[in-house]
Amino acid sequence: MKIEDFFDRTNIVEISFFNFRNAVTAAYFADSELRILKVNENFRLFFPVLGNVSNACFLDVLEQLGVDRELIQSFSDKLATDSKVLIPQIPLKIDGKERVFSLLSTRTKDDTFSYLNGVQGQFVDRTAEFELRKERERLLDEKIQDNKVIQEKTRQLESLAKRLAKYLSPQIYSLVFSGASETRDNFSRKNLTVFFSDIEGFTDICDGMEPERLALLINTYLSEMSNIAIEHGGTIDKFIGDAILVFFGDPETEGDKNDAIRCAKMALHMRQRMAELQRVWQSQGISKPLKVRMGINTGYCTVGNFGSDQRLDYTVLGSPVNMAARLQAVAKADTIYLGESTRLLIEDVAECTLVEQITPKGFSRPVGVYRLDALKEAGITNIPMTRKGKHVEVSIANSRNIREAIEELKHIEEELEESLRSEP
Repeated sequence: MKIEDFFDRTNIVEISFFNFRNAVTAAYFADSELRILKVNENFRLFFPVLGNVSNACFLDVLEQLGVDRELIQSFSDKLATDSKVLIPQIPLKIDGKERVFSLLSTRTKDDTFSYLNGVQGQFVDRTAEFELRKERERLLDEKIQDNKVIQEKTRQLESLAKRLAKYLSPQIYSLVFSGASETRDNFSRKNLTVFFSDIEGFTDICDGMEPERLALLINTYLSEMSNIAIEHGGTIDKFIGDAILVFFGDPETEGDKNDAIRCAKMALHMRQRMAELQRVWQSQGISKPLKVRMGINTGYCTVGNFGSDQRLDYTVLGSPVNMAARLQAVAKADTIYLGESTRLLIEDVAECTLVEQITPKGFSRPVGVYRLDALKEAGITNIPMTRKGKHVEVSIANSRNIREAIEELKHIEEELEESLRSEP
């Protein structure tokens, strides 16, 4: 006799299935032919539609649960070849609700009790896990879509910023987009050098000119003059038809004198460029020469945001601005007129000629008007230091700038040390 003959078969099966009674999974035990011998209570709770599954073929049970036929066949094949099988995801509809289970089954072998040789397995309810996974995937998809939207909005903003940059001076553009100028009442009093220019007889020049040629003329003129203003560090306030308003000393300043010198150099550069452009325009069929009047004045102005709730301008206001406009108005073609305050700032480096004493409109006292003829290049030495690679060139015109030069050298030294530390 065999040992198994001394024991009650039902009790042995019951004892071997003991660990599955209180399991949170839906457990089953079937014989080698896949006839179900035992299920735990959770099996019945999970799949109430099955009713009594004793002696039913497990493959039929899977089909009754609505498991895909391909999955059933795969289960049978894997169990036959590998003696174990794991189906990680079985979607089932139970009591009208979508649920997800995984099924793990394995063949058992017991040399002592042959009737324990069969197949045991368990369904694990993974609905909550897969719902979390789906939610994570949904959130991930939303994040991807949000990123696409953000990228598209970023491209739109970059495109808008590029277009907007054409309407603003670089300094004002940086000021606005850095967030440093956010409030309507952001203004201050500063000593500025103001430049005003206008084309003499521009209305007469435009009469009879084709719109396309006129657009070419004015756009070329304003583009060239703007490039020169930016090159010399001027802040372009606005274009008023063919007139140009530029100021020096805000948002950045190099000191009253250097601001005035930079403005004077810009005006001379503009006058030189206008002479060159005459030949270009003549080659394009524009025969009438363009002659520009320029006025420069220095004084305390109010600078900042001015306008309404719908539209703001970052601009300058004050009598020095009006004086620059008056000087331009009385200037002769291709000449640059300076106010007394500007001449005093640059008299050691400028060649100026007293033109006359005038009482400009809106002013109660006569003022001296000076024509700027040239700048003494040898005298313009108190410009900022320049760096080429890791070399520094220093030029100091007077002792008042020595302390500033020392501070600048310290700053340069710190930058170079940091650069050396970062080198491999």
